[in-house]
Amino acid sequence: MLKRTRLMAFLWLLSGLLLSVSQTAFATASHELILDNGLKVVVKEDHRAPVVVSQVWYKVGSAYEHSGITGISHALEHMMFKGTEKHPPGEFSRIIAENGGQENAFTGRDYTAYFQQLEASRLEISFELEADRMRNLTLPEEEFLKEIRVVIEERRLRTEDKPKALTFEQFNASAFVNSAYHHPVIGWMDDLESMTVEDLRHWYEKWYGPNNATLVVVGDVDPQQVFALAEKHFGALKPSEIATEKPRREITQKGIRNIVVKAPAKLPYLIMGYKVPVLGTAQKAWQPYALDVLSGVLDGGDSARFARRLVRGQQIAAGIGAGASITSRHQDLFLISGTPTEEHSIDELKAAIFEQIADLQQNLVSDQELERIKTQVVTGSVYEKDSIFYQAMQIGTLETVGLDWRMLDDYVDNIRAVTAEQIRDVANEFFIEDHLTVATLDPQPMDSTAPASAPARPSH
Repeated sequence: MLKRTRLMAFLWLLSGLLLSVSQTAFATASHELILDNGLKVVVKEDHRAPVVVSQVWYKVGSAYEHSGITGISHALEHMMFKGTEKHPPGEFSRIIAENGGQENAFTGRDYTAYFQQLEASRLEISFELEADRMRNLTLPEEEFLKEIRVVIEERRLRTEDKPKALTFEQFNASAFVNSAYHHPVIGWMDDLESMTVEDLRHWYEKWYGPNNATLVVVGDVDPQQVFALAEKHFGALKPSEIATEKPRREITQKGIRNIVVKAPAKLPYLIMGYKVPVLGTAQKAWQPYALDVLSGVLDGGDSARFARRLVRGQQIAAGIGAGASITSRHQDLFLISGTPTEEHSIDELKAAIFEQIADLQQNLVSDQELERIKTQVVTGSVYEKDSIFYQAMQIGTLETVGLDWRMLDDYVDNIRAVTAEQIRDVANEFFIEDHLTVATLDPQPMDSTAPASAPARPSH
């Protein structure tokens, strides 16, 4: 016990030293400017290497969509690489590659983002290309007809042919009834098959404007030079008319929801989700941070409770994980998912999980365990600062979901302030049966005679 205490004390000291190093050597000034057309520009200096990451974040994703056009934000992301009058299809990627850079994009529930990583002196190339396609996308129908088939095949390969992904999609649609998070990011198949290029054109004109975007730049740059380049390339772009979005708050769940998904698979699978607050919806500011630490108690590495008790101890779970996103724009879920070992059933795994939750609700986490989890979270936060891409991701995410990106500076202090009593309190307040959704994958025989799906075409 003495050795373990000394080890934890050493790790805590190490996290403090790493944080001190990060704050002095790695953490540098951040700067913000809003152009006259509404574009917000955030610049963070990081001079450790002569590289820069540029990201353009749009406040639109699957949570902005409605029935009939689901998947349109992701489909438009694909089409953003299909050309403007100045730069025809394929030229965007070719120019970035010729300049030694990397580029891509991603769509989520709350945002769509585009990024490039380049040698620092070539940042202007990124700005010129992004500004051009922010307002001048041509959306040729022949390119759309090819690209929507790519998206449809992507859905088939990544969701419909993947039993766990299919189960999660059905689970999510059951957990959320009227929330903006009800439908999948990639969209429902029927909506994709009926989508038109005019649908995309309307979506593009509605959401892709400077006043609905944030430009994030992190790297070896001078902020004033970045602001000047942003004004040069983005400043003349006209803003969009952005309509006020309806709240779409999830109705209060009145009882446990259970679903079973039958699909060809080798093993059963369990997903459980409790409704929990996020940073933007919590009634008490500390609650999301307590949930973050609680997830570490359950699933914070090999010494966490799930791994120690359910995998190695009872040997009831072949694999199990837990966690929640505290930076979502709307109320979200605390997720627990896992697969039982061959000797145990889904019901036995579920019962074992409930036992661990009851323990959190009835007993305080020990000082030693709490210290270990906080140390892991703090050191992880410090190491994340080694990546300029991830630094930009953090800024872009917070800004796009409606939070102040400066909250990043307070994250470690908020985690360190979490108490054992607060962990017990959030477990009792939010881990209740009436707010629980459970999905079970019931494996069906694998059809070895079915033809293999065609491989997906490369896409962004």
